[in-house]
Amino acid sequence: MAYNTIKPIKSEELKAKLKALPENVSENDKIRIHRAISWLKSAEEHSNNPDIQFISLWISFNSCYASSDENDISFSEAKNFRDFVRKLIEHDEDNIIFELLWNKFSGAIRLLIDNKYAFKLFWDANFDNTVEWQSEFEKSNDQAMRYLSGARVDKLLSIVLDRLYTVRNQLIHGGATYMSKVNRAQVKDAGQILGYLLPVIINIMLENMEEDWGRIKYPVIK
Repeated sequence: MAYNTIKPIKSEELKAKLKALPENVSENDKIRIHRAISWLKSAEEHSNNPDIQFISLWISFNSCYASSDENDISFSEAKNFRDFVRKLIEHDEDNIIFELLWNKFSGAIRLLIDNKYAFKLFWDANFDNTVEWQSEFEKSNDQAMRYLSGARVDKLLSIVLDRLYTVRNQLIHGGATYMSKVNRAQVKDAGQILGYLLPVIINIMLENMEEDWGRIKYPVIK
């Protein structure tokens, strides 16, 4: 399926699908999706503010998967995250994620992958001069290009999201000035990529609620 045959999915459409779910769907899964959609709506409302838009998108994405208690670990190394990506790709029968990565955002993804400021080890080396970030950066870039050309969607998506996670850390941990003119490229590219990917991810989950998407970390306490 070519990307231009896929209509962009808005939060209201996803909200309607959530409300139409059968009653036997677990409250845990409904809450997870409800939270994700609410933050996607926030991102839509802040489309002219790259910082707030991306933060909203990331909170929405975080709502989608059952995160572990591991902090500051590379997504590509976290088993919980790899399992989540695997489930998404298995249920993406129309290969929409690949179409987005290959047709819609191949250029933006190459720019993001090639941006050292979106690479975690670059920042690690800033505090520890024993970290050899350059060789690892080149290795990661080569892998990403091979995954892109070889349609290894799970591997490519993991690397892309790992880069987005570094951008997320810069914002969430106070490592960037609000509305700064410095390092804007990765924030804008990250927001654009995640803004298209996230509704697709939520939609895949909505259409496969029989899958075990894990327990939410902060359940509603009545």
